[in-house]
Amino acid sequence: MYTSTPHDKPWTVPALADAKRDGRKLVMLTCYDAGFARALDASGIDLVLIGDSLGMVVQGHDSTLPVTVADIGYHTACVKRGLSKALVVADLPFQADATPERALDASTHLLQSGAAMVKLEGAGHKLDVIRFLVEREIPVCAHLGLTPQSVLRLGGYKVQGRDDATAAKLRADARAVADAGAALLVLECVPSPLAAQITADLAIPTIGIGAGPGCDGQVLVLHDLLGVNSGHRRPRFVKDFLAEGGSITGAMQAYADAVRNGTFPDAEHSYA
Repeated sequence: MYTSTPHDKPWTVPALADAKRDGRKLVMLTCYDAGFARALDASGIDLVLIGDSLGMVVQGHDSTLPVTVADIGYHTACVKRGLSKALVVADLPFQADATPERALDASTHLLQSGAAMVKLEGAGHKLDVIRFLVEREIPVCAHLGLTPQSVLRLGGYKVQGRDDATAAKLRADARAVADAGAALLVLECVPSPLAAQITADLAIPTIGIGAGPGCDGQVLVLHDLLGVNSGHRRPRFVKDFLAEGGSITGAMQAYADAVRNGTFPDAEHSYA
């Protein structure tokens, strides 16, 4: 039974595991400045992601690849000033986690800018990076499925894990990032049944974006939630909550309520 009430204390990394154990859905949104951060906090959003999505929705690029550590650090500091409860997660941008040492330098900068956790994409050699960071007191959120920093290799933004082989690899990678020490896992553009299986496999919470309702929580890009035209194709999993919320804070609250009561995402906003 999922609670529909916001968390009444500031979020911590250990509290994420408690939420999964207690069956409490986690609500995450991206954010890039202090003003929207205050609105998110007031609306009961649990986690705020300073995503490299800012490259596309704020800076106007065609992908996330041009975003730098300095960009993420600047926006992390801005967002942190507007929050009192939500947990701040900051993306390690393209190639910032290419080696454990580079990841440590970038993560140190982001934590000193206000983040409580860093997010990195992929498994493989990234498992060594996750272990290296966690051993040095840096909480890590992993990200599997569609990994936007791999867009050139993938040939576009495509659903991942549709066949048996890639589904099995995703399940194995999910277990591997958890074993390496990740405290949270984002699953992007993964068929709903597969995401539900991965969620059941793991002790750490999963956050879905285009991964169906079986995840332990959901994340959307703020601009998508508000129906802002970013100049890019609108993904299937996006829903304009401003249309039903009536105001910016109303949209945020409508999204949070829908995640917590299990009505979002529905089949229309998921992949079979």
